[in-house]
Amino acid sequence: MTTDLLAPFKLNNTIELKNRVLMAPLTRCMADDNLVPTQDMVEYYARRAETGLIISEATIIRPDAQGYPNTPGLFTSEQIQGWKKVTDAVHANGGKMFAQLWHVGRVAHPHFFDGDVLAPSAIGVEGSVPRMRELTYITPKAATIDDIKGLVADYAKAAENAIEAGFDGVEIHGANGYLIDQFLHYAANTRSDEYGQTPENMSRFALEVTDAVIAAVGNERTALRVTPGAYFNMSEDSRDKAVFDYLLPELEKRDLAYLHGGIFDDSTTFESLEGKTTSEFLRAGYKGTLVGVGSYSFESAKEAINDAKFDLIAIGRPLIANPDYISKIANGEELVPYSDEMLAELK
Repeated sequence: MTTDLLAPFKLNNTIELKNRVLMAPLTRCMADDNLVPTQDMVEYYARRAETGLIISEATIIRPDAQGYPNTPGLFTSEQIQGWKKVTDAVHANGGKMFAQLWHVGRVAHPHFFDGDVLAPSAIGVEGSVPRMRELTYITPKAATIDDIKGLVADYAKAAENAIEAGFDGVEIHGANGYLIDQFLHYAANTRSDEYGQTPENMSRFALEVTDAVIAAVGNERTALRVTPGAYFNMSEDSRDKAVFDYLLPELEKRDLAYLHGGIFDDSTTFESLEGKTTSEFLRAGYKGTLVGVGSYSFESAKEAINDAKFDLIAIGRPLIANPDYISKIANGEELVPYSDEMLAELK
């Protein structure tokens, strides 16, 4: 049977989506200086409510989570109220929306906050803050056990704040070289305690965060994004595969709303994953609802879903260029090609 990507789909038999096309999380740096969502963001998201589910741009859980300018937060009452305006507008247009919960870990910068940059280990990365290239990264502090407990609690609190702000659920950002992903890769995690050295230990933080968020908002409202193949602010290590071989069955037990691969181009294969792509590796190890992403067209996504490579598709850049992406696909209209200049525009 051929799957209709524009037909409704239920997450965990609970959350009804209009279709299988998701808006991928897209960092746009559009919040104000207090990291409060702006009216431009209200209009930006409301225009894309035709998708089955909007995943918000990465949203920081607390001040020391910040590594980019003007990325929105979910830890003050003003930020919660700002997001409420966004979710109200999305819901008024018939859409659903998850908040992506984010801590950047070792690529945070104290330009944005007072205090330490936290990471699994005191291993920095070369480079500088996007859009503020004069700010180079610093060597982070290895998080203490108390630091880790505080981080887990703050992920859960951010999830509660997201529901208060009107989101339909949350996606924990565990991918793309940020904090949770740093615990999952040997290049960033050299700890010798219960959070390091073995696949079980290295998966512990991701699972503790996931469990805390589930306890706060429910498994049916909790999703996770992961990057098994290191590629962004991270070096590959052949031992990483064993970490995700342990993690994925543990996540499947949690009955998440979905698992989301984090990759820019899903045709990329990884030596550390024995030559598999991100979606191939995740599908082999995880039988729950899986979201594919990474340079798919509507037609190539439809083919992949019909081949059972994943269940839903997240679309990024084409939705920047085409807020009415779903209508255009449904009506057979030509899509506007994406260009990098569009990133500077608010649409």
